[in-house]
Amino acid sequence: MKTKKLYVSFFLFAALTAKAQNPIVPPGMYMADPSAHVWKDGKIYVYGSRDENPDYYCSSDFDVLSSSDMKHWEITRDVFASKGKNDQVPFSDDWLYAPDCQYKNGLYYLYFPLADWGEGVATSQSPKGPFTNGKQINLGDKTMIDPCVFIDDDGQAYYIWGQFSAKMAKLKPNMTEIDPATIHDGVVTEKEHFFHEGGYIIKRNGIYYFIYADISRSNRPSSLGYATSDNPFGPYKYRGVIIDDDHCDPSNWTNHGSIVEFKGQWYIFYHRSTHNSFSMRKVCVEPIHFNPDGSIQEVEMTTQGAGGPMDALLKMDAERACLLYGNTYIQAIAPDNEALVNIRKDDKAGYKYLDFSAGVDSIVIQVIPGEKNGSIILQLDQPWTPAVAKIDIPAKTDSDKPVIIRQKIERITGIHALWLSFDGPGANKTGTRVNYDGNENELFQLDWFQFK
Repeated sequence: MKTKKLYVSFFLFAALTAKAQNPIVPPGMYMADPSAHVWKDGKIYVYGSRDENPDYYCSSDFDVLSSSDMKHWEITRDVFASKGKNDQVPFSDDWLYAPDCQYKNGLYYLYFPLADWGEGVATSQSPKGPFTNGKQINLGDKTMIDPCVFIDDDGQAYYIWGQFSAKMAKLKPNMTEIDPATIHDGVVTEKEHFFHEGGYIIKRNGIYYFIYADISRSNRPSSLGYATSDNPFGPYKYRGVIIDDDHCDPSNWTNHGSIVEFKGQWYIFYHRSTHNSFSMRKVCVEPIHFNPDGSIQEVEMTTQGAGGPMDALLKMDAERACLLYGNTYIQAIAPDNEALVNIRKDDKAGYKYLDFSAGVDSIVIQVIPGEKNGSIILQLDQPWTPAVAKIDIPAKTDSDKPVIIRQKIERITGIHALWLSFDGPGANKTGTRVNYDGNENELFQLDWFQFK
């Protein structure tokens, strides 16, 4: 299928740096299941799986993100592979699912699961890899998925894995073998803790925090929840949701992430789906805060991410919407560009938060017109507040080229969430999937906008 070939090719041209705002990966790069760590050099590193097609999860390669300031992200490509020229997995050629990484005694250990239920470990002297000599970790367990390795204050390492019921065991000092006599099942479960998969453990102020994909909302694992204990093996008490990625995409299904402290601030890393699919996910990050009793305050998805409200005078790529309602979704329209596509009547897109302190009174947008006229209604704070502008979008003529529209708007100051509500002829058929090469029911595609 033509679109599959295009999706795969996007990775070949992705930029090698990204900016602070969400997502923290650039257009054309799709990284999911982020496991974040701060290593001895003081930098933060994020390990994750890589999506390449909207019809299935993951791929056969891993990349690594790294940053020294949470504002500028470096992307190290192809640090490990299960097939191809960098193949380091002699026992399987299957897709690589969500990984984790740990450091001990001068080596970085990359723990990886495979789609055929195998798991393994590879090593490197650098946090950026390349990781080599993949070795199988075999427990004879068909629920081997999403490994995490936690090292306690006494140096003991623990291996966590599983789906619906989390399993946990001590790792031997070599960091590559599990002590089978220490295996615990049901550390957290779907019934008691809403556990789905993707376990991750940290320790703070003597409390063990078990973070995982939480299925307590929407009957799907769209949340990241957590449970706490005073012992690594538990028992754990369910404490609630940290973040929910519901409404990042019409077909979103999963979440998977981690929490980490970096330069005195705690953050949660998670992913969002794109392309009207459960796949093509992108890594995002939000600051989080602990209450005096050790509980974590739930946070919302934002566009600003690790930084403060974004300067409204800067160009905003439309794919940085943190909330989508209706049919519209984010999709690649070129190897290095993404846009909001499949925009229909009554769809909405939200951006949180923009700083209009300089004062703005006009807007410039770039759209790809559809077959019929449409419009964009700008609203502040909530999608039901009075409009500050209505921008008419003409139907296309004989070209599919982008069109730039400039328009005066009501003056805006202060810090606000920005909502774009879309209007035009036709029925709103929620969930209808179209490709970016055109559809008669699509009003238009939105590439970017900028306030003046």
